[in-house]
Order: sequence, then C-alpha cells, then structure tokens
Amino acid sequence: MRSLEEIADRLEIQELLVAYSHAIDFRRWDELDDVFTPDAFIDYTAMGGPKGSYPEIKAFLAQTLPIFASYYHLIGTSKVDLDGDTATGVTLCHNPMVIGEGEAEHVFVCGLWYHDRFVRTAGGWRIRERVEEKTYVKDAPRLG
Repeated sequence: MRSLEEIADRLEIQELLVAYSHAIDFRRWDELDDVFTPDAFIDYTAMGGPKGSYPEIKAFLAQTLPIFASYYHLIGTSKVDLDGDTATGVTLCHNPMVIGEGEAEHVFVCGLWYHDRFVRTAGGWRIRERVEEKTYVKDAPRLG
C-alpha cells in the first residue's frame, strides 16, 4: 500500500513532466525555471541537440525551436522510482515536428525516452538531470 506522501510525490513528478512539455510546446521558456534545478545537466545529443547546463540548454531551445512551425510532446508510460528526496524516471515521448508552411510543410516524427534524475527542493520536485535516448526518427527533413 502506497503512502499518501508517495502518491503526492508521484503526482507532483507527473505534473512536472507535463509542465516541461507545455513550456516547450507553448514556447514559454521561462516556465522551464520551475521544471529544472538551476544547476541541472541536460543532454539532447541523441536527437542531434547539444548537452550542457540548464541555462545553456534553455538558451538553445529559445533560439532553435522557433524554426519549427509547430510541434508537440506526447509523453506517457513514466516509470518513476522514488528514494526519499530523490527519484529516477524513464518516460517515453512521441514528438511530431513541422518545418515549413503551406505546400512546403514537412512533418516528421521523433520517438525517444527521457532518462531523468529528480530532486525535491524547497519549491517542489525538479529535474536535476535529463538525458534523451533516441528510439526513432521518421521522415526527417534534409536540411542544408
């Protein structure tokens, strides 16, 4: 039987994952400040992005994602293991992305796993580390 505290922790972590997706998908970059710890490490290299500190990655997202006309992050089947004030998690993500508009519109789809390390802070649960694992990319555009 799970305790009320464990249930609350799991719900808060699930909402944290949703907050990440919404911040990215609605291009509200400053909302990521409530998702990651200030010293978080993020590695997007598996899908062609950079790795680095949270401030570096936040700047990269704000600079790079506007080249896409639209996209969304469909997350699900998270497996979270709690250990006191820390936790680890693996979450799948299905991510269609649109580049171009009108007749030049091209849709491609990325499938990936997020491998996360969470920590409880004074402001609630945050992601301390995120590493992407590529599953597939379908119909990627040829850029350049």
